[in-house]
Amino acid sequence: MLPFQEQIISDLLDDANGGLVVVGSGLPLPSLVASLLLLHHPSAGSLLLLSAPDSQKSAISAALRRAVPDPNTELSLPSDLPGDLPSNQRTALYTSGAALFVTPRILIADLLTSRVPPSSIASLVVLNAHRLSETSTEAFIARILRSNSPSTPIHAFTDRPHSMVAGFAKAERIMKSLFIRRLHIWPRFHVLVSNDLERTPPEVVDIRVPMSSAMKGIQTAVLGAMDACLKELRKTNKVDVEDLTVENGLFKSFDEIVRRQLDPIWHTLGKKTKQLVSDLKTLRKLLDYLVRYDAVTYLKYLDTLRVSEGVRSMWIFADSSYRIFELAKKRVYQVVGADGVKISIDCKSTPTKKRKTNDTSKKETEIETGTSSATKADGRKVDANVGVVLDEILEAAPKWKVLRELLEEIEEERRKDTQANEGEAVVEDVGDLSEIVLVACKDERTCMQLEDCISRSPHQVMREEWQKYLLGKVELHSLRKCNKKKSQEPKGFGVLDGMIAAGSSDHAEPNNISKFENDALLAAASAVSISTKEDDVGDNSQSDSGRKGFQKARGKRVSRKGTSKTQAPRGKRYQVDQNNKNENASSKSKDVQSAPETTSTGICQKNTLNDKCVNIDGDKVNTIESDSAALNHGKPLPPVQFYALDSDQHILDVLKPLVIIVYHPDMTFVREIEVYKAENPYKKLKVYFLFYEDSAEVQKFEASIRRENNAFESLIRQKSLMMIPVDQNGRCIGPTTSSEPESVILQNSLTRKAGGRMSQGKKMQVIVDMREFMSSLPNVLHLKGMHVIPVTLEVGDYVLSPMICVERKSISDLFQSFASGRLYHQVETMTRYYKMPVLLIEFSQDKSFSFQSAGDIGDDVSPTNIISKLSLLVLHFPRLRLVWSRNVHATAEIFASLKQNQDEPDESKAIRVGVPSEDGIVEDDVRAENYNTSAIEFLRRLPGVTDANYRALMDGCKNLAELALLPTERLAELMGGQKAARVLKEFLDAKCPTLL
Repeated sequence: MLPFQEQIISDLLDDANGGLVVVGSGLPLPSLVASLLLLHHPSAGSLLLLSAPDSQKSAISAALRRAVPDPNTELSLPSDLPGDLPSNQRTALYTSGAALFVTPRILIADLLTSRVPPSSIASLVVLNAHRLSETSTEAFIARILRSNSPSTPIHAFTDRPHSMVAGFAKAERIMKSLFIRRLHIWPRFHVLVSNDLERTPPEVVDIRVPMSSAMKGIQTAVLGAMDACLKELRKTNKVDVEDLTVENGLFKSFDEIVRRQLDPIWHTLGKKTKQLVSDLKTLRKLLDYLVRYDAVTYLKYLDTLRVSEGVRSMWIFADSSYRIFELAKKRVYQVVGADGVKISIDCKSTPTKKRKTNDTSKKETEIETGTSSATKADGRKVDANVGVVLDEILEAAPKWKVLRELLEEIEEERRKDTQANEGEAVVEDVGDLSEIVLVACKDERTCMQLEDCISRSPHQVMREEWQKYLLGKVELHSLRKCNKKKSQEPKGFGVLDGMIAAGSSDHAEPNNISKFENDALLAAASAVSISTKEDDVGDNSQSDSGRKGFQKARGKRVSRKGTSKTQAPRGKRYQVDQNNKNENASSKSKDVQSAPETTSTGICQKNTLNDKCVNIDGDKVNTIESDSAALNHGKPLPPVQFYALDSDQHILDVLKPLVIIVYHPDMTFVREIEVYKAENPYKKLKVYFLFYEDSAEVQKFEASIRRENNAFESLIRQKSLMMIPVDQNGRCIGPTTSSEPESVILQNSLTRKAGGRMSQGKKMQVIVDMREFMSSLPNVLHLKGMHVIPVTLEVGDYVLSPMICVERKSISDLFQSFASGRLYHQVETMTRYYKMPVLLIEFSQDKSFSFQSAGDIGDDVSPTNIISKLSLLVLHFPRLRLVWSRNVHATAEIFASLKQNQDEPDESKAIRVGVPSEDGIVEDDVRAENYNTSAIEFLRRLPGVTDANYRALMDGCKNLAELALLPTERLAELMGGQKAARVLKEFLDAKCPTLL
């Protein structure tokens, strides 16, 4: 451990009540938790770890193994506590004194049912404390634990400081909900942290890669569109103007900031404001994908945006958006005449000439036009007999070339160092993986694409993406043809139909140019489709005599020497008859180089870290180097390991690399590199940063550091002004239960009977389904002074009395329940077993208390309208009561008012409701007098029978025997479909197997 980590643990353990630790992003939080586990002794009790995702569980276990490197030392790793264990086994685990990963839902249920002895818990560790609130389940656990065992310490950790300052006094509210009074702030600029991390810093090389002119133009256009959207959003006067900056718009948290401010008034906003919020999210993705995706994938994403957003989006109709689409096309292809003069498709910009070159890196697809014409860059008409050529650009990402050159330089430096140290006796570990160069990328897709770029040439990778793009065009075109055959008469014209109404002759030329471009793409796509089919057919045939490339030798592919790195295949020429719309591909093909079929494991391991990745032997590494040398035409490459930053895996301590290439800079990973170097001061670590010069990538990286520093400064100011109430023993006083004022009648009665010594009434009880502990309502009910009893209910979510059962629905769950038909069945079962069934519709606290705006409510009943569905539900079940609640606190007050003058529910009876006994008899079934409930339950379990059609089957036949004799056509009428009828009929007519 580093000295600053030891100081954090020492400060945390000074307070017996625990504390909240906020560290900078990327600092070793799993190591801190592992230190607490090492200091824990089983005789003190169990140590429970809450809210740990799988990635954190594996990181904590790995940190424990690193902390105890001696294999002879017995190490007890924390284990998971599954929810399906019997209660007696869970109680035994709680009292065993071990460290356990437990979910909040399981722990709160065990605390309420007294399965956890309070004295058996040594301490409670809460991870991801930035996600907590006063109504979260973790706060409920802390309150129960403090009431039963006040001396149990609670330690909370988080590495998201910017999330701790979101909202008013969030850090203070979290500390009060956890009953802790100490806040420990450890930013990167802390004196102890800076001294430890900067004592032996790694060697850093900052490489600025210039962006292409098209990428610069797209970035400028996207930033201009974002600025225009932000200006329009400022005019609404609905959002805080200080937050509406382009720098804040680069982060995902910007969407949360805007939605948090707009959610309470979302129903009052117009369509323009809602669309602006959605457009800002889309533009941020466009800016991010520009430096992450290749040119073809970026164009494909833009095509999907053009179709999906279409007329609704506002940024698409801006002038800058036109430039985004045009520059994205120019990175992939452009349309030129057969004589080499560029055809102007841009009707808004000034046309420029482009002369045809003899560069072999571009493929050309020629299309002979019929009677149509297009416009050249100099304003002249394209002759119909000359034709149009699709000139493929396929611009590779500038970082690809720099990465390849960097790997070659690293390997060359290593070989020079090896030759210089030949005389020295160096003992090498066979299992040492330090020779691997670690390349950190944003996501898994980029890792796989960079792996292909290293194993093959970048042009071949771009060619494959281009072919996939063209094949997608073929599929889309064939789908449109099928749709045209189905509907001969068009219903209308517009962008969504893929058609543009014919206008005046002034706009005829641009339409013709777009038509030429579309036909050229379709011709190239059909040619690629035909060649792909031919390759599949002739996969086992002998290659042509003039074909150059890779040849098979003993199961391996070895490249021939003398092939040029920049050599690209010469394109085919395909002709299209514009009159007949038939694409005919010529079979002439020369100098087509086949793509090498190298295995992915030959160059690098995938970022999913496992034991195989650790146990790489020397022979395999040599194979990697030899294959890389062959593929790079004499220039060897070192073994490469790609790592996806999104995977949240701590790979540095496993691979222990000496060279790290940060392909996509990330602040969290940079801090991990600093800690790794501080823990290994004798390693000569070299780190390369690849930035696009003057790009939003640099701006986002620098803004993330400034944002974290500002968050820590805000936390420091809050800590100086923080007021945490404590009792006479120095313990924090959190939210108190039953804080509601007593009624006037009760206050008067206290002074009239026995001098105020009135016996308190019995505590209100609420039976809660176990699945409801994912919500905040049980916590709020306990805060109101009610006794919460967790059980597994078959009918309803909450039982308030022997007569009242409540089914709680949030807004999203209400829509899903209506769509699946589950709500109808739930209301039906409540009506069968309870006299007063209640459907509670609960809104979120930070959102508007309205389904939809007043203008969206129609006059007539509509099957798609949620209000119409609720009306039909109430008409069908007259005894059903609808209760509308603004938030969870209002729901608790409603429950308290409903329980007035009602008997307390019986736990044993509530568990048995809806559950048939051994004889198949269901207690308190209201329908048992009029219906054969056993036959109905049997009918509903037949294949093809659903909640939506079983009532029609009951009305269409008298009994199950008559149902078995119904023909398929009659079953289809009753069940509403041929598929369900066939499934049921085949089941009823199936022969039973016999033993004869």
